[in-house]
Formats: sequence, structure tokens, C-alpha cells
Amino acid sequence: MNYRENRIHSSQIKPYSYYQCIIPDQFAYAPMHWHSEFEINFVRTGSAEFTCGEQKFRSADGDIIVIPPNVMHSVYPCPEMHQIYDTLVFSPELFGSSESDRCIQECVKPLTTGSMQIQMHITPKHHYYTVMESIVETVFACAKGDTPQLDMLLRGELFRFFWLLETEAEMVPNFQEAGEMIRPALEYIKKHFQENITIQQLAAVVHLSESYFMNQFQRHVGFTAIEYISHFRINQACRLLGDTRKSVLEVAFDCGFRNISNFNRQFRKVTGYSPTEYRKRMRTFSK
Repeated sequence: MNYRENRIHSSQIKPYSYYQCIIPDQFAYAPMHWHSEFEINFVRTGSAEFTCGEQKFRSADGDIIVIPPNVMHSVYPCPEMHQIYDTLVFSPELFGSSESDRCIQECVKPLTTGSMQIQMHITPKHHYYTVMESIVETVFACAKGDTPQLDMLLRGELFRFFWLLETEAEMVPNFQEAGEMIRPALEYIKKHFQENITIQQLAAVVHLSESYFMNQFQRHVGFTAIEYISHFRINQACRLLGDTRKSVLEVAFDCGFRNISNFNRQFRKVTGYSPTEYRKRMRTFSK
């Protein structure tokens, strides 16, 4: 079981998707999730809090964040700050799908299995940064241009980009194994967030003691389990406020809150706005 993102990012005809993201204006945050594609984020301006696997950092202008397939990650806004960034999500098959190709076997497949660890947070201080920045700018220009001819250049530049990353990569057997243990707990929260959820229940789902579970959950997710449940519920509330005409009270109850005052307080704490203010901002942004 896993907390896998449901959005389809690629197809056989076009094995990638491009997004320009603005946080928290366009969306409040991206809660912990994973997908089977690669993801590259290029920060144009601003700052946000990233969790990528066991790494936690605050982004800055010009940062490049690379997320391999199946790595759990999240993005939360920094207090009173915005971040504008480009995102490219692409299938590993963009590099080729031949199982007999030694490049796929020795360079691409280890990234998808987690047995090869690359640097995920690249800042302007990195010694290859100037080259990497140029490559990433070209990649996003190709993605925005969106033609079969530009797909050729995009593919070639991505090969070049990951070649640079792998010159400093480390082989780490079973790299994903530790984080796997808490994924059933994330799935349980996803299915039962409208109900009362206890640490005892979550620990039983993953067959761990409560104390060890709490330690591992915070280590891999970046929040305590109780904080994550609250954030997950608020994220669901953001979607309902933006996509439906339900009242704030209905949204609160649909998302597992039984006290409207607590809902309002938690919502403002996470998003910086009251539920009513957030709904107005989303409607203004969508016009």
C-alpha cells in the first residue's frame, strides 16, 4: 500500500508534463506524496519548505530540486513568503525502455529502484551549477514550446543533466527500504481521514510499537503523525473550498473536524487565511 499521487503526468505520445507553480497562491501546499516519474523543480523566485525522502531544506532563488521516482516528497510555504517555480514531471521511459540497454540497466534503473542516490537539492554554490542551470533553462524552454522537434532536444539535455548528477552519485543498496515501513500509515490516513485516527491505530497498521512508529514517521515525513493528519485534512478542505459550494461548516465536517473553532484555527495556522478568505482568493485566482 502506498500514498501514490493519482494525477497522470505522462503518456506514450508525450512522456512528460510541465507546470508553473505558485505557492501558496495557486495551491496552499503539496502534502507528502510520491509518484513513479522523475520530477525537476526550478525555483524562479521565493522560498518554500521541501521534504524529499529524508532530506529537509528551504529553497531559494535559482535552486534546482531533483526528485527521483518513488521518493516521498512535500512542499509547504514559508511564513509570509511566496514561491514561483517551474516543474517538469517525466516518465523514466523518456530515457528509453530497452531492458537490454546497459545505460538503462546501470544508469537509469538504479535511480528508479532507489539503489543509486543523487544530490536532490542543487544550489548556485554547486560546482556544476552554471552548466546545470543552462541545461534546466533549455529543458523548460523545450517543455513550454511543446513540439516533437523540441522533445528531441529536451531528451538530450536531460541525459546530459543526469550524466552530471551521476558523476557524484553513490550506490546505496535498499535506499528506499526504511521509508517503506510508514507508507501503509499514509494510506490509512488517506482512507480514514474523516474518522478519528489514533497513534495506536497507525502503529498497529505498520506493526510497530507506538514510540518507534512516531519516531520513524517524523523522520521520514517531517511532521508528527498528528500534525500530518491535520495537514492532510486541511489540504482536503482547500480542495472542497475551491471546487464546491459547500459551507465552511460542511467542509469542516467532511474533512474530519468536529469543532468549527478548531477547524478555523488549524486552517489559518497552515494556510495563513481563514476558510472564507481562502475561498475568495481561489475564486479570484481562477478568474
